[in-house]
Amino acid sequence: MGGIGAVTEPLVVIALLVGGTWINRDFNPGRRRRPRDIRRVSDNARVHGETAALMEDDVESRSASPSLLGGQEPKWRTRTLEVWGMRKEAVTPNTRRFKGYFLSRLLERFPFLVECWYWALIYWVYQLGRAATAVWIVEGTIHAARNHALKVIAMEERLRIFWELDIQRFFMQDHFAMTWINRTYSFIHIPGSIAFLVWLFYYTNTRNRIDDSQNCKNRGEAKGSPAGPRLYESRRRTMAFCNLLAFIIFTVWPCMPPRLLTADTSQGKSGQLARSYGFVDTVHGPGGEGSIWTDNRFTNKFAAMPSLHFGYSLLTGLTIAAIPLNSAHPSTTQFVLPFFNQSHPKLAPKITMPSWRRMTCLLVGFLYPTIILVAIIATANHFILDAVAGSIVCGVAWWGNDVLLNLLALEDWFLWVVRIHKPETEVIDVEEEDQRGTWTKGVLRN
Repeated sequence: MGGIGAVTEPLVVIALLVGGTWINRDFNPGRRRRPRDIRRVSDNARVHGETAALMEDDVESRSASPSLLGGQEPKWRTRTLEVWGMRKEAVTPNTRRFKGYFLSRLLERFPFLVECWYWALIYWVYQLGRAATAVWIVEGTIHAARNHALKVIAMEERLRIFWELDIQRFFMQDHFAMTWINRTYSFIHIPGSIAFLVWLFYYTNTRNRIDDSQNCKNRGEAKGSPAGPRLYESRRRTMAFCNLLAFIIFTVWPCMPPRLLTADTSQGKSGQLARSYGFVDTVHGPGGEGSIWTDNRFTNKFAAMPSLHFGYSLLTGLTIAAIPLNSAHPSTTQFVLPFFNQSHPKLAPKITMPSWRRMTCLLVGFLYPTIILVAIIATANHFILDAVAGSIVCGVAWWGNDVLLNLLALEDWFLWVVRIHKPETEVIDVEEEDQRGTWTKGVLRN
């Protein structure tokens, strides 16, 4: 299966990225918009007509040739750099002059290509960093990683949460269950993270373009999350920041995963103690389900702390569970209690329950990180405290992901060198109808 997996696993990732690029394509390049304030209104037909008219007016007010705009654009723009409350202005090239170039127009037509680039940059920088640390591993690193793992076990014993052996032995009793747990650990992490980004981009960006007519969505309507593109961008930055923090931690503090303690051949009390626990490497052993993501020579085997498997899954689960739903979908459902006030049904007590959409989000948001947690523990690839550290890294990255906005200044210079303008997010405000029966409009560019 390893030979087949070496081909099929990259193909799955490529298929997800190509599929995400296709379903998130822009039918109206250069005019990606979403309502900032999505409200339910009584006369949908008129809203549609009024909004369409506004967009037609906007089209007429702009030049039809983006290449003509290039010479009118200022050569420079100002970026605000901020770290720990300290701000500084930086002057960077204004890439809007390249808006009419072929690659710029291609990115406008397929905006998810930008996300594919971000993912590839984040992933390969992280993996190359891990590969470098794997190549530089020396005997002292192995001893340090083993001793750190033993310290983790000692800490868990003091906290009375050293349950890894019991969890692994429980699932190893069922060969079928263990096989699928191995597959979950090996194959879900990267494809699952990409699938999450594809869905989140679609729900927060693509479905909120009011000038697109899409499946189950009329032109002039928004069917996505009112959180909008900023939610997606913050989660993407959070994942990147998670990688950075995790790389620093496992480089400074290498930790051997439980499965390698049994294979440790060092002499002395620490080596004997490591082998005495009896962890089983279910993924890489006979009949295992390893993947090219876990079975290559450039993988740093001593990067157990923190667990990004769990950190990513927790970020995904929390985002899905708490994602703001489209305002057209009721967030709650009320059930009238029977046998009460039958003569006056309107006065009968009611039970308010989350809607089935919210319940689905909560269920998926809970199950996904739970399944990943079971997988990383039952396969002896991580300790429980590794998952705790992954949660902390996820929280810190979530809280401080805005720091990566400072890299936009570098991105401006890179795009200037390659002569590409990255698609911008434009926002149209659809407000309540005023007393004159007109609609107000505003445009916001990121």
